[in-house]
Amino acid sequence: MTKPTVKTDSLKRPLYQKILVIVCIVSFVGGTLTGIMTYMNVGFRESFLIDWLSSFAIAVLVMAPAGLLFITIISKSLEKLLPNASNTFRQVLTGVCMAFVMESVLAVSTTANLTGFTDPDAFITAWQQAFLAALPFGLCIGLTMSLVLKPKLEKFMAS
Repeated sequence: MTKPTVKTDSLKRPLYQKILVIVCIVSFVGGTLTGIMTYMNVGFRESFLIDWLSSFAIAVLVMAPAGLLFITIISKSLEKLLPNASNTFRQVLTGVCMAFVMESVLAVSTTANLTGFTDPDAFITAWQQAFLAALPFGLCIGLTMSLVLKPKLEKFMAS
């Protein structure tokens, strides 16, 4: 008699593993981006860690839901707008769009947390500096997420 074999693809992953993966991704991306933006807004000072942690906490509350919403909207929109484009091209475009959208959202939340809205000129200047400083990393993350991690993450979450 032969033993029945179990396919590893059909193995269901526990919910805690899925949550842990999402928490790690959000923590890495949000933590790094808010760290860059916090530095650009206030520099390294005694209260940097507290400034960064408060910006990070706001970012996690904003970034995770906004990221899921925007990546869905952007991906579906690009599929409709560019039905004949290659999948890789759409993934690259999704990554670039995600970087700009998420950078904007994070720069607003971080700058609002650190400088407030009392002086519009100061807010816009600080937002712009934070956005531009974090943009290279954001583009790198956006492209990596859309080209490499998103397909693997979708498989992982479906399992």
